Formats: sequence, structure tokens, C-alpha cells
Amino acid sequence: MAIFIYKARDINNKIKKGKVVAANQVDAVRVLKKKKMSVVYLKDFTNSIEFKITSFLAPIKGKDLVVFSRQFSIMMMANVPIIESLKVIIEQTNNIKFKNIISEIAYDVDNGLFLSDALKKHPHVFSTFYANVIKAGETSGKLDEVLNYLADEVEKDYDLSKKFRGALIYPIFVCTGLVIVGFIFLFFVLPELTKILQETGARLPLSTRMIIGVADFLQNYYILLIVLIVGGAVALKLFFKTKLGKRNRDIFLVKAPIIGKIFQLIYLIRFSRSLRTLLRGGITVTRSLSIVGDIVRNTVYKDIITETIDDINEGGSIVTVLENSDYVPKMIPEMMSIGEKTGHLDDVLEEIAKFYDKEVRVKLDNLNTMLEPIIMVVMGIGVGIMVAAVIMPMYNIASQF
Repeated sequence: MAIFIYKARDINNKIKKGKVVAANQVDAVRVLKKKKMSVVYLKDFTNSIEFKITSFLAPIKGKDLVVFSRQFSIMMMANVPIIESLKVIIEQTNNIKFKNIISEIAYDVDNGLFLSDALKKHPHVFSTFYANVIKAGETSGKLDEVLNYLADEVEKDYDLSKKFRGALIYPIFVCTGLVIVGFIFLFFVLPELTKILQETGARLPLSTRMIIGVADFLQNYYILLIVLIVGGAVALKLFFKTKLGKRNRDIFLVKAPIIGKIFQLIYLIRFSRSLRTLLRGGITVTRSLSIVGDIVRNTVYKDIITETIDDINEGGSIVTVLENSDYVPKMIPEMMSIGEKTGHLDDVLEEIAKFYDKEVRVKLDNLNTMLEPIIMVVMGIGVGIMVAAVIMPMYNIASQF
């Protein structure tokens, strides 16, 4: 599928400009004719530099997937055919890149491909979990119900991620402000003050000499510093792509002070919700766990899930490995054990997800409260250093007269 820029005359002979998604130029003209428009100009937009820039500046976000899932779910429950549902969504989608992907999915389905297989062709947008849930709905003949479950889960996961990012806005804003103020002070204010202090010939306090030394270093070697920071960031990013680096990062996330517990809860919520949805879709326990291992997006929990699958294949219980893990609260395997024995594991997982969802939201609400004292201490230290390094020497000089 491709995106075409067009100019066309409508029934009132007025020129209209816009974009249309089609398999080729002939198909694009046919689509516009259906809208009673006469084509004046038509150009492929997909391979242009403008499209690449637009795609980079406006990537497909979690919100786009949430809106797609909800719209698709509603139309399927209203018994609108899949192709017609996708066409309606295409018209209502603003993200040009996502519009193109949905068009490709509609084209593939219209040519006989299963919806789940069409989604699998776009793994960067539709995860293995998403495609497998759809496949379960196709197999069971309950695609509308499964889509409703899926829309709920995608929306909940998005809301949780959004709330977590929102909780970090305040500390990031304050820290960024401190860095900017410090930069202005060191590069613009301090050099002028240093000249005044050095002209007096008075011996400067240690704190002042240290600040001046830092300022001189930054002014003389700022290019080297920028290279080291950028190089370090790139090296760290490449290291995190390795198996060892990714594992070390994931271990840090679940053990980090303050936010470590929050990350643990988020991973457990993903585990519970995803496993529940897959089980309700009729997928086997081992297959569901295999899919969930990738959804959790943390190697620590993925290893736990992999061990659980091996234990089940050897005739063990789903809770044996979970009971012996330091990263899983004891309540989870105890409740799952009851669900496994009663045959209501999916219902138990739903209750676990609800419980931890409430707990993580409370912790996120309290995150700013926990970080405020730390931020105040850091700001106090920064202000104290500034006072000791600048104000005190000037006060001493003034007192000599």
C-alpha cells in the first residue's frame, strides 16, 4: 500500500487537497472517483523525504493503538464486517504512518489473509500478544468478545504507563531547571564575579576556588565533555542491547530505590492481565506463558516465566517456580494455586491485576511526595554551595573597608 498526495475537483468544481491510501495510482483514482472527485494531480508520497520526516516526528504511539483497538472493538460488536470496519478506521486515523499500516492490513485481509496473520506482518505496532489474542478470537468464533477484552487491556496498559510518566514530570522538570540555572551561573555570572574577586587580591575560600576551577574546566573543555557524554550514552545504549546489558538494566529497575517496587508491580500487572486475556481466548497455559514472557518486557520476569513453562512441561504446577522467586509476592502464587485447583485461574488473575493496579496507582500518586524531600535537599546543597562560594567572599571583602 502507498500514500498519494492529490489535488482534485469536487462536485462544486472546487480544488481539494489531501492524502489517500491505495495499492497503486489506478486504485487511488478509483477511490477519489467514488468520492465524486476528479483528479487533477496525484503523486506517491510514501517514499518521499517529507513522509520519512513526518513518520519520524510523529511516530505511532500507544494512544493510537488504544483508539484503534477501541474503535475496532465497537464496530465488530455492532456486526460491521472486518474490511468495512478497517476502512472506517482508516478514514478516522490522523497518524499518516498508522493510516498506511491499517490500509495494508485491510488489503491483506481483503485478499484472503487472516486478520491475525495480517497483524503479524507489523510486529513493531502489533505485538505477538495482540496478534495471538486476535487469532484465538478467530479460532473460537468470538472475535468481537476477544477484541473487547483486548481493547480494555491495551487501554489499561496505556493509562498505567501514562500515569507513571506523569509522576516523573515534576522531578525531571526541577532537575532540568537546576542544570540550566547552574549552566548560566557557571558560564555567564561566575566569570564576572571571579574578575572582581581576583582584582581585590584577597585569598579566596576553598569552596570559591573549587567552583572557579569547575567553571574554568567546563569553559576550556566543554567540547571534550560533550563528546564524553554523548559517547557514554551511545555506549550505554549499545551495552543495553546485549544480553548481559539488558539483564543488568532490568535487575536495576526492579531493585532501584523508590521506583524499583513500582516497576515490579507494573511487570506483575502486565503478567496477570496478559495471561488472563490469553487464557480466556482459549490459548493453552504453556503457549500463553510463552507469549507473556515477551509482553512483560523484563528479562528477570521472563526467566521466571521460562522456568515455569519448563516446570509445567515436566508435570509440575504453574505456581512452583513463582513460590520460590524473590521478585514475586507470596500472595500471587497462593491465589493462582487456588485458581488452578478450582479451574478459575483467569478469574483469579483478573483479581490480582485489579489489586496491584490500585496499589501501583497509590504509589505513583505518592511518588512526588517521596521525591520532594530529596529534591529540596539537593536544591539546598546547591544553594548552599553558591552562597559559600560567592556571597561569603564578597561579604568578607566588603567588611575589610
